[in-house]
Amino acid sequence: MDIFEAIYTRRTIGLVKEDPVPDEKIEKILEAATYAPNHFRTEPWRFFVLRGNARNRLGEVFAEITQENMEDAASEENQKKIKRIESNPLRAPVVIGVAVEPSSKKNVIVKEEYAAVNSAIQNMLLAAHGLGLGAIWRTGPICYEEKVKQFFQLTEKGELLAFLYIGYPNMKTPKVKKTPFQNYTKWLDS
Repeated sequence: MDIFEAIYTRRTIGLVKEDPVPDEKIEKILEAATYAPNHFRTEPWRFFVLRGNARNRLGEVFAEITQENMEDAASEENQKKIKRIESNPLRAPVVIGVAVEPSSKKNVIVKEEYAAVNSAIQNMLLAAHGLGLGAIWRTGPICYEEKVKQFFQLTEKGELLAFLYIGYPNMKTPKVKKTPFQNYTKWLDS
């Protein structure tokens, strides 16, 4: 698959099979991430591969956070919500947490560290697609909670930026209509 085909055909795949993903494919995805541009070669990305019971442990953290943010966690409706959120990490056989750990170097601009990690995430999504895998980039308020940061042992400056749910697709690739780039582009020649 050439690079343009990969870019033009990659889609968010939210439903994947429980079939295990070989380590070699996960490692290729992680390696692709490290080829993202990063100012001053700070390599601010951190990766956390969750499989098996590690996904359950993350789900327990999600449930705890959800429960703490509810007025009446004991209600039947809220108990169902807690259980649903607790099972979120089980939606794929592999979940990769991607975090930023900004450099302390004086000349480093923190926004650029985030940009580098987001570029790494895009590389990961394209690599997964190229390997025949489906992936979805998930975040939401829970991603930025202190308990999630603690789960991954991030520093005070560190922050989780993505949960990538990865597996073999279990859905048809959705068709997406893209707005032509011309709608967002101004050419400045002088």
